[in-house]
This record gives sequence, structure tokens and C-alpha cells, in this order.
Amino acid sequence: MSNSNFLPMPDDNGFFGEYGGQQLPPELKAIMDGINDAYLEIKDTDDFKNELADLLTHFVGRPSPVYHAKNLSEKCGGAQIYLKREDLNHTGAHKINHCLGEALLAKHMGKTKVLAETGAGQHGVALATACSLVGIKCEVHMGEVDIEKEHPNVIRMKILGADLIPVSRGTRTLKDAVDSAFEAYLQDPVNSLYAIGSVVGPHPFPMMVRDFQSIVGTEARAQFLEMEDVLPDYLIACVGGGSNAIGLFTAFLDDDNVQMIGVEPSGKGLDTPDHAATMSKGSPGVIHGFSCYLLQDSEGEPLPVYSIASGLDYPGVGPQHCYLKDIERVQYESATDKECLDAFMDLSLHEGIIPALESAHAVAHAMKLAATLDKDKRILINLSGRGDKDIDFVAKRLNLE
Repeated sequence: MSNSNFLPMPDDNGFFGEYGGQQLPPELKAIMDGINDAYLEIKDTDDFKNELADLLTHFVGRPSPVYHAKNLSEKCGGAQIYLKREDLNHTGAHKINHCLGEALLAKHMGKTKVLAETGAGQHGVALATACSLVGIKCEVHMGEVDIEKEHPNVIRMKILGADLIPVSRGTRTLKDAVDSAFEAYLQDPVNSLYAIGSVVGPHPFPMMVRDFQSIVGTEARAQFLEMEDVLPDYLIACVGGGSNAIGLFTAFLDDDNVQMIGVEPSGKGLDTPDHAATMSKGSPGVIHGFSCYLLQDSEGEPLPVYSIASGLDYPGVGPQHCYLKDIERVQYESATDKECLDAFMDLSLHEGIIPALESAHAVAHAMKLAATLDKDKRILINLSGRGDKDIDFVAKRLNLE
């Protein structure tokens, strides 16, 4: 597959094929253009690159290792399973990669406050961490359902100095937290920056978050070649908005022999309304200032969505993922709540690694796929986060207490 399929991506107007862009009123478009200009101005400067690289190394602990999960591979009885251990990053997930970049951008732009939404709390914790580091006020909007479910991360955000804003509207989950944070941002866009937590939203955020997350795949590609002298046959990552997946996939897009699979939450089943499988069941639409595949009603309004994993229950998806689906470069599958919980326990019991519920969706599909493949095949999972935040919820769900 030639580079021409992927570069430049996005175009100057922020589109990945027909997806993305800025579906915004003129005054808000001007604000987003200012963010884009500031990002393009600093992203390749030595000062910015060196400061970010230093923090990623000495603060986050990069590079995160690639680990051969031999016990899990043996249990599945087929392909060899490897994990890119983003769960070992400071704050416990991949989110810190782009949060540091966004916080440094806010500092460069002279902003005094950063606002954000969070679902599982990992983006909120990472952003609160980054803001405390650079000395900028942080405000995080979080749905009441997720606040109750992700109590450990709520406490972490408060300890780190973030102002936590509970969101009681709608389904009281991630989509509603995005609405709330964006409205708060519009009250003072001059002094604040909205730090979107995934590869979603209006341009330049899908591009910017992808760029910051691409270190995951860049590292993994080099590490895997050094370990095995070949590239993996498959890459697998969970997809809600899609930041950890695009972070892994980007470095491999031109490697024709590497198959890529994004795993969405099918919740209680694709034949029920209780899922968030946007790629499987959605259609092109507009949400939060950009166009993408969307779970929507007949009026184009986003449908309520559900997942056992708070970080995946979003009715839209990153525009680059939509483009990669359409050109059939990435395959999108799904995993149910039950499959997710089974994988959560299997990885914990057989490898001593407790994954985030989000990441467990990817593990679930990888285990299913591995069993169908020969032993010489290799699957690399982006283990995007650790499961400390989920253990109380899982304990109640599985009656472990």
C-alpha cells in the first residue's frame, strides 16, 4: 500500500476522506483555527520537541515495554500474543502521551485554564497530572454514572488539584460530559483551552491527539523488530473515540502484511440498544463539530450508548478510523461485556496483569483470534490502560467480594 493513501492526512481543512473537518459556526471555527495555527507553529520546534521528549522519558517512563504473554498464548492454543504495555505509563494509561502535549500547548498559548471531559477518568487523571506539572488550572467534566463507577480516578483527580464538575444531564456518561465541557469552554475560549481526550472533535484535535499518541506505534514497531526480527501479523486495540488504536496503527499503515483490528464494545449485544459499536451499527453523521460514523436516530441526533467500559461509551468515533474503515485498511470488530470480563480475568490470572476494562475488549478479541491461528503467527495488543480503576466495579459484578 503506497504512502499516497495516507499522506497528507488530514487535508488542510481537517478532513480524512469525507470525515472530520470543522462543522462549526464561524466564530468557533476561528477559535479552532487559532489552536491549529499555534500547534503547527510549535510542534516541530526543537524547544517543544525536546521538552516533550524529556517529560515522556523521565516523567512518564517511556518507552513502555513490549511483553510476550506466553501463558495467555498457551491458554489460547494458537498465535503468540504480545502486549504493548501502556498500562505501565505514569497515571496508568496511554492518555498521558497527549495530555502532556496539550498542556504544553496551552502554556505556549498563554492559557490560564484547561478544560476536558472524561469517561473512565484516565484522561482526566492524566490531564490533571500534566496541568499540575506545568502550573495551569484544570477543570474536568464527568458524568455522574462514571463518577460513581470510577471512584478511584475521581479521588486521584481531586488530589491532583483538578476541579471536578459532575454532569447530571442525559445519560450522565461520556457524551454528556463532552457537551458540558465544551459549553464551559465557550464561555471563555480566550483564556482557556479545551483539551479533547481522544482523536475526535473538530480539526485540529483528531490530528493533534494522533500525533502525540503515534509514539506508541513508533516504539512498538522498533521494539517488535528487535525482539522477533519480523513485524507482528496483527495489531489489535480497543476503539471508543480511538486514540490508543490510532496511536498504535499509525506507524504500521504502510506495512501491507500487518493486519489491524479495532475492537468496539458490543455491550449486551449488537441486537440490543445497549452497545457502543459505532463502526458496526452507525452511519455517517455529525457530532461535536466533526463528521464521522455515528450511532444516531432518524433525526440525526446521537443515540444513547452503553458499555461496561466508561471510556468506550461514545456514539461517534475518530474521523481517521472512519476513513481507514472505508478503504478497508483496518477491520473493526466488537466484544461483549461478558467477553470483556472473561478477558479481564484471564489476563489477570494467567499473566498477573490487571487490564482496564477498555483494554480488555482488545484482549478478548485477540484471544478469540489467536485460537484460530497457527503458533507462528504474532498478535500485538495495545494494552492501553491498567485496571486499578475498575477493580471495585468488577468485584461487585463478579461477586468477588
